[in-house]
Amino acid sequence: MASIANYKCPACGGPLHFDSDLQKLKCEYCDSTYEPSEIETLYEKKETEGSKDVSHQNWSEDELKGMHAYSCPSCGAEIIVDENTAATSCPYCNNPTINATQFEGALRPNYIIPFRLKKEKAISNLKKFYRDKPFLPKTFSDQNHIEEIKGLYVPFWLYDNLANADADYHTTKVSSYTEGDYEVTRTRHYEVHREGKIQFEKVPADAASKMPDEFMDAVEPFNYQEMVDFQKSYLAGYYADKYDVTASDNEKRINVRMQNSAVQYLTDSVSNYDSVVLEKENVNLAENNISYAFLPVWILATKWQNKNYLFVMNGQTGKMIGDDLPIDKTKMLLTFFLLATVISVIAYFVIIVILGWSYE
Repeated sequence: MASIANYKCPACGGPLHFDSDLQKLKCEYCDSTYEPSEIETLYEKKETEGSKDVSHQNWSEDELKGMHAYSCPSCGAEIIVDENTAATSCPYCNNPTINATQFEGALRPNYIIPFRLKKEKAISNLKKFYRDKPFLPKTFSDQNHIEEIKGLYVPFWLYDNLANADADYHTTKVSSYTEGDYEVTRTRHYEVHREGKIQFEKVPADAASKMPDEFMDAVEPFNYQEMVDFQKSYLAGYYADKYDVTASDNEKRINVRMQNSAVQYLTDSVSNYDSVVLEKENVNLAENNISYAFLPVWILATKWQNKNYLFVMNGQTGKMIGDDLPIDKTKMLLTFFLLATVISVIAYFVIIVILGWSYE
């Protein structure tokens, strides 16, 4: 049996949602506010069993794999979700519903970064994202309507590691001087060695197979100063998934990222040379210390000319990333033509001025 948490206001019984501005739980009806820890303590005492097994009637075993059905504690409606959904909302009464069993034992996150930005900010940032694309077709901005928008806590593995790194570089310094009638260029060659220890803390890797890795990497960084110990009440009003990509599955990808960062750190210290060529590198990583966290993102799904577009915004910082957008080729060609014309006119007047000086 799965335990369902549906947070209601102790004052009036209305649904509670996490308010990203107040960083508290707020009642939609009476505007009462509560600290998440206060509601957690209250509900630990009266959390009830609200789920039931999925009926096997009319379903094959393959179809039932990964499915769960829960009863909404508010209106009694049955909600069917996949096995990774940890928080959702009832499609009938819209009350936030949390599957408590998704956080038991090893599945319970260590940390969470609460949402800072609301849905309205996600919509406005998407419009700004469009405006920053000069060759975007006008019909795209006018007709590309948002099909779905939701605040989602994405599961992440956070890796701590110590890197012992060393690297060898071939560098040059180039100088020029005049000797009689000749211009002399002298190139000096140097062999440079760098080594050091680099401490990595909470390097993130998303743990949800449904989320594109490149999108999750692109919306970084998150401000870990606002990370707090996990409490279920922070999920009220948002969606959440538990991990379905293990920490070991992500280890190779995160190790490559740390190794590249360590080498780049050493390379950045090789300065005051005209050229720097990395010849050899060696990075050894100590054993990972891994924690599990929920990080906030807004998911915006749009559709234009029967094609779906996905956009993701960091729910804490507002950084936006999205699918490749269409290009208005006519607008692009006109822009390049006008730019080429302006450059040609400027070049013409420069030549006239130079020739005028030469005749004087």
